[in-house]
Amino acid sequence: MSGPRPKPEPHSAQDAARDVVRWAAFSCVLVPVVLLWYGTSPAGAAGTTVGLTAVTVACRYLLRRSERPLPPGTEPHGEPGTPHRAPRRAPHRAPRQTARGGGRHTRSGTPVD
Repeated sequence: MSGPRPKPEPHSAQDAARDVVRWAAFSCVLVPVVLLWYGTSPAGAAGTTVGLTAVTVACRYLLRRSERPLPPGTEPHGEPGTPHRAPRRAPHRAPRQTARGGGRHTRSGTPVD
């Protein structure tokens, strides 16, 4: 044995984002080629390429945007140091009563197995 192995350096979130974008770009090229190989029309393969490219660009934009630090003095949920609370919801209302009594009813004459 030649001693302890060096620990691999952990990947940063930025490296992971780059890997995702690289694989997405690779699939933007590979998928249309495979579609053409299996007999899809060139127009269909081109449409697929455009769609995959649009999704890849949107995902890349969102990944880059999520990596940016927040501007100084801003917090994701209100003022600094305040706990996050869920938004208020409307109070629960009972179902509206109708002439028949409202709500969900089963027929009383229906046999039950």
